Amino acid sequence: MTITAGIDVGTGAVKCVLFDVTGEDASWLGKRVDRVRRRDPMKLAEEGYAAVLEEAGLKPDDVAYVATTGDGENVAFRTGHFYSMTTHARGGVHLKPGIRAVLDVGSLHGRGINIDPRGKVLSYKMTSQCASGSGQFLENIARYLGVAVDEIGTMSQSADDPEAVSSICAVLAETDVINMVSRGISTPNILKGIHMSMASRLVKLLKAIKVAEGPVLLTGGLALDTGLVAAIQEDMTDQKMDLAVEASPDSIFAGAIGAALWGAFRHQKLAQIGQLAQAS
Repeated sequence: MTITAGIDVGTGAVKCVLFDVTGEDASWLGKRVDRVRRRDPMKLAEEGYAAVLEEAGLKPDDVAYVATTGDGENVAFRTGHFYSMTTHARGGVHLKPGIRAVLDVGSLHGRGINIDPRGKVLSYKMTSQCASGSGQFLENIARYLGVAVDEIGTMSQSADDPEAVSSICAVLAETDVINMVSRGISTPNILKGIHMSMASRLVKLLKAIKVAEGPVLLTGGLALDTGLVAAIQEDMTDQKMDLAVEASPDSIFAGAIGAALWGAFRHQKLAQIGQLAQAS
């Protein structure tokens, strides 16, 4: 048995998980997500880690490896750090075995990751920094429209005449939305139009990395936005892509999960090296 922790420090949230890894089996021991909201991410990482340890009834000495990802390389108590592309891939396969790609939609950008059945990254592509296809952009629009984030998906799916948002730049897209409101376009139709625009950019990532088979898992902060999931599926269907997009209730933890599992793998390898060194 190897107990490992994964901490994913993102721009919008800090996610912490704790796992018991025995051979090929991995089971949850704790999980926590904290929205940054202008707070110190390093402090949130520390508090989140303490919380998952308390939830599992464990102490820091019980944890064999603390793995970070995202912007977590400065977490003082980490054992090691892993690149977020690989952690989202590995975490995605753990959440939904059989997937062949991951669409990670975070606060600042989206990225498509083509993977093999074990979670090895084959290719990837990211949206540009200013693209209107990020979680922060959607949160800004929801705030302007007076809509709670957890209402966005349902409202989007009730649209009857969505208004397209064509601007690639997030600032210009927000101007488009302001103009729509002044023209009397309904909130559901605005949100659906935004989802369609975001979906188009995300599906282009999948085409660029040549994803041709298997389900696609949506990860990151927007994974549970049912309106975005629906828009992505509609766009893929319109483009005759024989793919299905899915989301897990724990999709937001994909990076942290992957970090914990890679941490367990590295710990086991280091232990083997140590044993070989002692034997020689």
